[in-house]
Amino acid sequence: MNAYTFTPIATIRTPYPQKFGIARQSTLVPAAYGVIELNPKFSTNAIRGLDGFDYLWVQFIFHQTIDEGFSELVRPPRLGGKIKQGVFATRSPHRPNAIGLSLVKIDKIEYDKQIKIHISGVDFLDGTPVLDIKPYLPHIESKPLAKGGFTENRRSVLNVLWAKDFRLPEHIKTLIEQTIAQDPRPAHQHTLPKEFVFDIAGYTVRFICEDNTATITSVQISEQLFRQSCGLTDKF
Repeated sequence: MNAYTFTPIATIRTPYPQKFGIARQSTLVPAAYGVIELNPKFSTNAIRGLDGFDYLWVQFIFHQTIDEGFSELVRPPRLGGKIKQGVFATRSPHRPNAIGLSLVKIDKIEYDKQIKIHISGVDFLDGTPVLDIKPYLPHIESKPLAKGGFTENRRSVLNVLWAKDFRLPEHIKTLIEQTIAQDPRPAHQHTLPKEFVFDIAGYTVRFICEDNTATITSVQISEQLFRQSCGLTDKF
């Protein structure tokens, strides 16, 4: 068997410093912004013409799951974590080769000392290494009538309530709401009466769930996380 070595071409900065809270698929949380920071060795020649596209395919590395290995059978969250499917019939991050593929929206491209591609609808962990980027071609790649397998049983989003007014910037409030609405809880914890905690865009958020409603009980700023996220985009 031939062995191949790939070198990341970029790093992605996002408001998600941990896996819990990240949307399970891209575009589900439109308010989730990020920045693809290309390696300094690339000039603007490498992205000439990219500004003519609205969406981008990103091939990346599941860098925090590489050492966890994989199984041929996995339990997709969409099926409640109870039914096994073949790993190649899912988008599980635990794969023989820890490579992911996501579709994101291009918001703007910065040309400075380092090329930065601002994107939205992200489902990446902060610091994710990028192997390649390719433009999305809607006239070829859009197949609205194609079968979607077990994913066609779409799960309803959670209703999100605020226990009080936490006086947040509107874009942060929207980001938190959209993230929780996608129900980041592990499937086996959906019936547990517990408080869930995650970090996002420099804030630590706590929420509880009852039936199909999530109530945000606490939002506290984390100075270290906030400083890290401030450089992402003008959205943070």
